[in-house]
Amino acid sequence: MGNVKNAAVAFIVLWPSIIFYIAFLNVGSSSSWEIWKWCSAHPISLLNILFFFNVDIIFWIISLLQKSTWLIDLYWTVLPVMMACYCATHPYSQTNIWRSRVVIFLTIVWSIRLTHSYFRREEWQWGAREDWRFADLRKRYAKHWWWMSFFAVYVSQQIFLVGICLPIFEVHNSQQPWNAWDYFATLVCTTGIVFAYFADTQLYNFVWKNKMLRDLGAPTEPILDTGLWGISRHPNYFGEQLWWWGLVIFAGNVGKGYTFIGSALNSCCLAYVTVLVERKLVGQKYRAKEYEEYQMMTSVWIPWFKLRQNIHKDKKKH
Repeated sequence: MGNVKNAAVAFIVLWPSIIFYIAFLNVGSSSSWEIWKWCSAHPISLLNILFFFNVDIIFWIISLLQKSTWLIDLYWTVLPVMMACYCATHPYSQTNIWRSRVVIFLTIVWSIRLTHSYFRREEWQWGAREDWRFADLRKRYAKHWWWMSFFAVYVSQQIFLVGICLPIFEVHNSQQPWNAWDYFATLVCTTGIVFAYFADTQLYNFVWKNKMLRDLGAPTEPILDTGLWGISRHPNYFGEQLWWWGLVIFAGNVGKGYTFIGSALNSCCLAYVTVLVERKLVGQKYRAKEYEEYQMMTSVWIPWFKLRQNIHKDKKKH
């Protein structure tokens, strides 16, 4: 029953913003009402206001009622698509039609990949658990988490998501003709999506195999160091970064290089997350030794040859 409830919540939670925006598009800037004129003249401000009230506040209230922040994880994969559609349909938009179509199409493909990865990891359940980092913070700050989560989970996500989607906004604010840089940006984005897909699939297969071995009482593999994970310790993160920086190339090509700020901030955040993940893995006794050797031999993000081939890895199974 909880799965059905969470699915229903996920489907209806953003309807307030959707209904408001559709009403705005139907009325348009021709209305004499000041609110509609303001919405037409301030697309980024309107986007942030809708995000603040519908995501930051409503998602936060739902998390207090459910005692879980799961909803923001799911919508991280959906909100960029919604923002892309917003940018393309806003009356302020002026764009090269092919650049717009390619960016929107790639964003949809990226979203499908990440959403599929999310549900596959969660065994096709809606809201079964929240991100382990937020779960740890919930335990650490206990009685203060109810108000801290508003800033740590939701306001921060607005900064990150709107920031990394600025290239999408700027693509829809320029009519510069399609050129060679757009082809290059398309290649970078596509490579990132494909790379992340295969990395996530290999990780999923590894986790699933270990789960079956554990259920059978058989020894499990302590680390994944084959495939893409043999040339990068976090190939899924690398693919994700390629995707976002590919969008920056699209924006830089139309003279909006400042949009690198959002992706740079996201990269810094992901670097910190990488540190947290590796601390967690090294802290697990059954794989600590193997993972430390894996760290010495394998590049963190950027795929590369083994750094130290002469290390003997004792893959003791547990």
